[in-house]
Amino acid sequence: MKKFFIGTSLFFAAFIIAKSSSAQAAYKFDFGTGKIENGYKQVTATNIYSDASGYGFDYGTQAIAINRGGDNALTSDFCTSIGSMFFSVKLPQGNYKVTVHLGDKLRSSITTIKAESRRLMSKEVITKPGEFKTASFIVSVWDSTINAHQVVRLKPREVDKLDWDNKLTLEFSNARVCLDAIEIQKVDNVPTVFLTGNSTVTDQQLEPWACWGQMFPSFFDSNVAIADMAASGETLRSSFSRKRLAKVASMLKAGDYLFIEFAHNDQKKGSGEEAYTTYNKYLKIFIDSARAHQAIPVLVTSTCRHDFDKNGKVTNTLGEFPAAMRYEAKKDNVTLIDLNKMTETLYNTYGEEKSKALFVQFPAGTFPGQNVTLADNTHFNDFGAYELAKCMVEGVRNSNLALKNSIKKEVSIFNPSRPDNIENWDLPFTPMFTSIKPYGN
Repeated sequence: MKKFFIGTSLFFAAFIIAKSSSAQAAYKFDFGTGKIENGYKQVTATNIYSDASGYGFDYGTQAIAINRGGDNALTSDFCTSIGSMFFSVKLPQGNYKVTVHLGDKLRSSITTIKAESRRLMSKEVITKPGEFKTASFIVSVWDSTINAHQVVRLKPREVDKLDWDNKLTLEFSNARVCLDAIEIQKVDNVPTVFLTGNSTVTDQQLEPWACWGQMFPSFFDSNVAIADMAASGETLRSSFSRKRLAKVASMLKAGDYLFIEFAHNDQKKGSGEEAYTTYNKYLKIFIDSARAHQAIPVLVTSTCRHDFDKNGKVTNTLGEFPAAMRYEAKKDNVTLIDLNKMTETLYNTYGEEKSKALFVQFPAGTFPGQNVTLADNTHFNDFGAYELAKCMVEGVRNSNLALKNSIKKEVSIFNPSRPDNIENWDLPFTPMFTSIKPYGN
């Protein structure tokens, strides 16, 4: 018996050490052909990603390694590329703090950083010649496994989506990228904001479609993770039945957030949901699931469609669903972000014609392989998604959520009645395109 207890103690000690070691797992990469920083793996232009190596350039990146010479191993050399630069690292599920070192001794650089399925992490990092900067952010990595017996039932278009694979993919783009180093550290002590919803929320992998959920991370500091679990075409009921809520629940911890935005597909005939009855029943299931894990539910009313009346004002195409969510928020004492009202103000401010610039409305030939005109009144382009993300940030800022303390200090207050001018908008496209509309409408 004594031997058993000794053996058991040793086993648990080893388990705790292994667990602690795993939690502190770090990955460090020094880019270029010059000196290699101690504790870092060197990455040159020939390091192409494979599951065997576990890291490397990905998705056809045309990398170029440059060595300026000098004693500083991290800043004396770097990698740049022709077009977007994709770098992937094989990682288990979890939240990771990513620190990117950027800059060049001799020339200036401008870098935009996206993660996974075009999640915007840093919109623009500018360095002057001889200037070096770091950008830090948290990326949430996950797969479709819930437990030994359950998996999320992904839709066909999600199977190859970068959000659901077993690696972290970073995209670097803009006028001139000078990537010096990357450090990736697993973190377990930051709250995670889980986003649930439909095609107006999800990370759209392919241009020119975009959602507020994938722009949202760029407004927050490295004290919070954003995990966008939304999916195109989803209703509350289907998200529940496809085990998306179960997946979120398996990852939830005390202090996390569950944002819930559904209505566009719930309102359709055959969805099995009606405002104030079955719709509210499922809202309550989501709310209760969050609270059962000591997480904080947040209800988000759905975005307006681009639909105007004869007087040039936005019409309500969502029936009673926004009002039903407002009712549920009040009844159950849940924080509400009224994105529906904010988008109504936003569209009305732009006007019927100018507000089209928020949506996927492009003439044929705008993008590679686009042979048809795109005239979508529900789904957003990058600019529209960014404006909506600003609305969401204001919703957080004006709430009682502790999450507002993680909004980056440089993020200015946004008023949807005084929106940005699209003429001043700039964000590099990810070189992945489709003319096929996302599921749902």
